[in-house]
Amino acid sequence: MEGSGEGSRDVVLPSRPVPGSYGVPFISAVRDRLDFFYLQGEDKYFESRAERYGSTVVRLNVPPGPFIARDPRVVALLDAKSFPVLFDVTKVEKRNVFTGTFMPSTSLTGGYRVLSYLDPSEPNHAKVKQLLFSLLASRKDAVVPAFRSNFGKLFDTVEEQIVSNGKSDFTGLNDTASFEFIGEAYFGVRPSESSALGTGGPAKAAKWLLWQICPIATLGLPMIVEEPLLHTVPLPPFLVSSDYKALFKYFSAAASKALDTAESLGLPREEACHNLLFATVFNSYGGFKRLLPGILSRLARADKKLHEKLAREIRKAVADAGGKVTLAALEKMELTKSVVWETLRVDPPVKFQYGRAKADLQIESHDASYSIKKGEMLFGYQPCATRDTRVFGPTAGQFVGDRFVGEQGRKLLKYVFWSNGPETESPSVDTKQCAGKNLVVLVGRLLLVELFLRYDTFTADVGAKVVITGVTKAATSDPSKA
Repeated sequence: MEGSGEGSRDVVLPSRPVPGSYGVPFISAVRDRLDFFYLQGEDKYFESRAERYGSTVVRLNVPPGPFIARDPRVVALLDAKSFPVLFDVTKVEKRNVFTGTFMPSTSLTGGYRVLSYLDPSEPNHAKVKQLLFSLLASRKDAVVPAFRSNFGKLFDTVEEQIVSNGKSDFTGLNDTASFEFIGEAYFGVRPSESSALGTGGPAKAAKWLLWQICPIATLGLPMIVEEPLLHTVPLPPFLVSSDYKALFKYFSAAASKALDTAESLGLPREEACHNLLFATVFNSYGGFKRLLPGILSRLARADKKLHEKLAREIRKAVADAGGKVTLAALEKMELTKSVVWETLRVDPPVKFQYGRAKADLQIESHDASYSIKKGEMLFGYQPCATRDTRVFGPTAGQFVGDRFVGEQGRKLLKYVFWSNGPETESPSVDTKQCAGKNLVVLVGRLLLVELFLRYDTFTADVGAKVVITGVTKAATSDPSKA
């Protein structure tokens, strides 16, 4: 293990006031927003302020700032030791803080505050989360075949496009394949086969997603265009109302069995449907849009020896299972799982976490203890926590595919926080940890399985998109002969 973060466990840390400054009201918040999005970028924005104040717990402004944000002022937690307080719902309130210092209009979710915006103390939190657990449990046997069917077609298309065009836009193909896979896996109905959506589902979903996250996102447009368009005032919900109605119509029909379960749990059918839509489209689809291209992006830049090791491990496990991709076979793929965890560590799909202090608190970093007042907004920038050199050593900022292989590697999993909780813990109705945590890791592994059952290696151009430029087919497509 390169680092453990355990050395200071019994050390009495000095007490310090939280350093940092919010600056001049309004003006500083706008200036900081420009640094965050354009002049420095996210990583440098937080790293520079931690360096300036000599602390990984620091006061600063976070976007979106004036007009949209309730209050841009936060106490930022930028190390692996202080960050986990954001998961402790006995210490922090999670009501309406999913997107942080602003909250999108509930007009985007049928007029309801959906699960992500509920605190566990609210009655509907446990009901909605139990609904998600029930859905995932009831459809567990559909995940592997649905994934292989949809992503098998994706890679067929990749090969055809490479032959005809010399390259294939994996990111674009993944948007469609992920949306189809989720609908089939969760509800047994592909969105493209529904009259409500047809082939337009991914575009409608992406547009609806943008309306909710645009104040804290960048599309890579020039600052002079993007600032007034996305970061100054909220985009009007009525501009996506028709898209949302089409999505809701699909879910109302496709998720009928899950909605029956919701009613047995005491949830009104309409409210449950809005929650299922949000969890499926925002959480699952939004996550897979980032995670799966992210895995290929990291692998494309990795040493090709990692490709060889993955192919060998995957093919042996599948061959040992009689040529079938089973859950038991997947559990034997230690390196494969490590690669997925490492991608989630280095590039977490959700970078920001928030929570409002329920009472006066003492928060510890590696070096000091800080007093936090009741009501203060705590903010965590996850990449700073999951790339903490005090835990992961000198390679903390690098992608190391086998980081979590072996007993020592697995000890580091408690510092992998992508799911709104440590990877070593399981979600429950009483916490805010992602209900689909295990599914996400499973899907990441299935992508690698599908890739390396077909190919020995691949090449890709990586940037805003992952464009596959070449594949080397495996000598045999029959895993039982691997």
